[in-house]
Amino acid sequence: MNDHKHSHESPAKTKGFLIRWGALYDTVVNLLTLGQTKRLRTMTIDQAMLKPGEQLLDVGCGTGGVTIPAKERIGKDGPVAGIDPSPEMIAVARKKAERAGLDIDFRIGVIESLPYPDASFDVVTSSLMMHHLPYDVQQKGLAEVYRVLKPGGRLLIADAMRSTNFLMKRLFAFLARHHGLKFGVEDLPATLKSAGFSHATHLDKHFFMIGFVHAIKPTD
Repeated sequence: MNDHKHSHESPAKTKGFLIRWGALYDTVVNLLTLGQTKRLRTMTIDQAMLKPGEQLLDVGCGTGGVTIPAKERIGKDGPVAGIDPSPEMIAVARKKAERAGLDIDFRIGVIESLPYPDASFDVVTSSLMMHHLPYDVQQKGLAEVYRVLKPGGRLLIADAMRSTNFLMKRLFAFLARHHGLKFGVEDLPATLKSAGFSHATHLDKHFFMIGFVHAIKPTD
């Protein structure tokens, strides 16, 4: 198992919103999901269509809420990595993985500059992270995801949809520490296509205000 004894790591530099309250993050997400966080994580992994032995990268992994059950789904023969710019979030994720006896490469990093070679992963996931990024960082980040995916590799993004319900929109904005949500996961297919992805689709399935987008890196 990877040895991560880093108690004084610095946060990665990013123009995106940085969450430093790793110890409280799971509680906040549980509030947002009305106590159904496990169901959301299971839905996310199901939509990613993970198979045993695949290589997975979870970008904006936070406390490992998707990364850890994804590793359990993929199994011991599938390398799994998770990156997040916040050392506090990564510290919590590493502790969770250690308690579960799982070998996951959790490290501090940002989607706009992924520390991996070209064509390294079969699948990339992103959960409740894209709305934290300005549009130019989304563009850079998705280009990086495209680079590290193998030809034919898959990307699954779970994030907030635009809500027509004012109260729900304001509640999400307050809990997510935003001043309003201009972003909607429905906007991502166009950005994904401009990054080179094919079959970029906003899926019909959703969880409250959270929707899913799936895309594929072409094989040619």
